[in-house]
Amino acid sequence: MIDSFEQGGSERTAIQLVRQLHESGRCRVRLACLQNKGTLREKADRLNLGEIPEYPLTSFYDRNFVTQLRRLGRFLKENEIDVIHTHDFYTNIFGMTAAALARVRARVAYKGETGGFRTPAQKRLERGAFRLAHRVVANSDAVRRQLLREGVPAAKVAQHYNGLDIKRVQIQSDVTRGEILNMLALPERRLVTIVANLQHPVKDHPTFLQAAARVRAAVPDAAFVIAGEGKLMADLRELAAQLGLKDDVFFIGRCEKVAELLSVSDVCALSSTAEGFSNAILEYMAAARPAVVTDVGGAREAVTEGETGYIVPAGDYVQMAARMIELLRDPKRARSMGERGRILVEAKFSCEQHLHKTLELYDELTVRPAATAQPDVALMPR
Repeated sequence: MIDSFEQGGSERTAIQLVRQLHESGRCRVRLACLQNKGTLREKADRLNLGEIPEYPLTSFYDRNFVTQLRRLGRFLKENEIDVIHTHDFYTNIFGMTAAALARVRARVAYKGETGGFRTPAQKRLERGAFRLAHRVVANSDAVRRQLLREGVPAAKVAQHYNGLDIKRVQIQSDVTRGEILNMLALPERRLVTIVANLQHPVKDHPTFLQAAARVRAAVPDAAFVIAGEGKLMADLRELAAQLGLKDDVFFIGRCEKVAELLSVSDVCALSSTAEGFSNAILEYMAAARPAVVTDVGGAREAVTEGETGYIVPAGDYVQMAARMIELLRDPKRARSMGERGRILVEAKFSCEQHLHKTLELYDELTVRPAATAQPDVALMPR
């Protein structure tokens, strides 16, 4: 169960898992959402999973919430669902509540963030949802530790890293750098790229831009690419202009050609003040790009300091800039770090491993031998 079909990290991960579960033949998969909108809907439709019901919520405290709970409860019973797997804050609360009322035998919730941006009331609701769950999947050890601090029993927490489909960041070998730059309307300069939505301040693009100003002064041919969309774009454009970067920062909006963008990027960055386990970091590494990222969430579980990239304190644009400059001035070392990152992702963070761990969890909760397990699964993306 997911919230919507927008191009967020949790949504992409959920749709990828839906596809893999379906193709595995081990599950009869059903999909549900809270908001039937977003470009990922097309990918979901191609799987031919049948009706994708929508359960629109206006509040957790009104009559509509009760109505939607009853609708989902009927769906779960009529389709004889064995496992419900939710994928974010809103679907955790809604899905776990409905599934508990419907007596679904295996209830799997998800936690993918370590930041403190939830209100006290939201945190109480989330703790209640986790009490109703049989397992809570943490997408990093940092998130697992936070769940334990918040009182979730250790036996209830399952730590699964997000899996990355390596094909997402592969390009055709016969496409030239010049052709890609022309396609993306980017200049022939050394590029420092950040892929993160511009919707939430937690991505802290101002720190990236302040670092960019220092990099530009030290490396005159450097340019900076911001891939993502959201309500903060106008303010960030203004900040770039104030920093003297009007002609050096390229806001390209939502990027459907992530593989191509990363292939022409010399350094990739993430400036977040909070994360769970960043899919963007995995994409950087899988594309063999050196990463300069802030020390939040599970960043240290992905990036090996000094070997596959650099980790800097959140908000420290001076150190971020210094690491970017170091990599731009030593392209041979930058390429070597990127290659080591690609090898690590293939070995440790593949989508195949994510699928394997998920199926093991379903088997454990449904108490069926793995060879004959046929759990019916409802997944809800955020």
